[in-house]
Amino acid sequence: MNRAKLEEELSSSLIHKEKPRDGVVHGFSGEEQDGIKTTSSATTMVVLSTSVAVCGSYVFGTAIGYSSPAQTGITDDLGLSVAEYSFFGSILTIGAMIGAVMSGRLADYIGRKRTMGFSEIFCIIGWLLILFSKAALWLDFGRMLVGYGMGLLSYVVPVYIAEVTPKDIRGGFTSVHQLMICCGVSITYLIGAFATWRTLALIGTIPCLMQLLGLFFIPESPRWQAKIGKWKECEASLQCLRGNNADISNEASEIKDYTEQLQRLSESSVFDLFQKDYAWSLIVRIKANP
Repeated sequence: MNRAKLEEELSSSLIHKEKPRDGVVHGFSGEEQDGIKTTSSATTMVVLSTSVAVCGSYVFGTAIGYSSPAQTGITDDLGLSVAEYSFFGSILTIGAMIGAVMSGRLADYIGRKRTMGFSEIFCIIGWLLILFSKAALWLDFGRMLVGYGMGLLSYVVPVYIAEVTPKDIRGGFTSVHQLMICCGVSITYLIGAFATWRTLALIGTIPCLMQLLGLFFIPESPRWQAKIGKWKECEASLQCLRGNNADISNEASEIKDYTEQLQRLSESSVFDLFQKDYAWSLIVRIKANP
């Protein structure tokens, strides 16, 4: 079976619902069916998991919003020129580029939760270097580490949210990622009007620590666990997310079928994006994010 046919089957499995032998289609309406809860309601654990994940989105926003309110204080205290401060501001994107390139492989190798924790460690170290810097070198190095963590978070946060939320409410929950980035930028800019640049850097560690601590209380992505063959752990995480009384059999079966079909596809490379079939989608995506 060729790759194109496998991809077509994979897409179809995400669109169409399978009708069980009993003739009843098990939907995801969030209501009770035959005394058993369906799995599309926003349970406490889904809300908690999303809240912990979007702490990383807020970190993303604080990193972006930091350089503007801190400019006057840093240039005065450390005696930086306009060119030196411009380099400090732009080196964030270099770190983010490195983090973004590594994010997919890392998240697939060590898991979504560990990747978020790994990224926050870099962010905390980066903020502390900025906080205690007395020279431009350490200031720039700290900024780059924050950018690296930001690059990892830019991928793993929306992926984790999409993988733990039921399909009927997935769009709304993943949009919180962008909302929290904007909140991070805005709130950092507002606080920076009253706080010193060192205090602002210290405040930047707070959402990092919140996410690190929160990761101990939320489950791993069941889809990632299924991908690496941990089926029992996948079902346990899914049950935790959907509630103890929820029937997860239909969703667990869907995840298993999807994972098995995905594993039948050959390993993709970045050059696959430039195939004729994907050219238009790639162009639209690039235009949407100049």
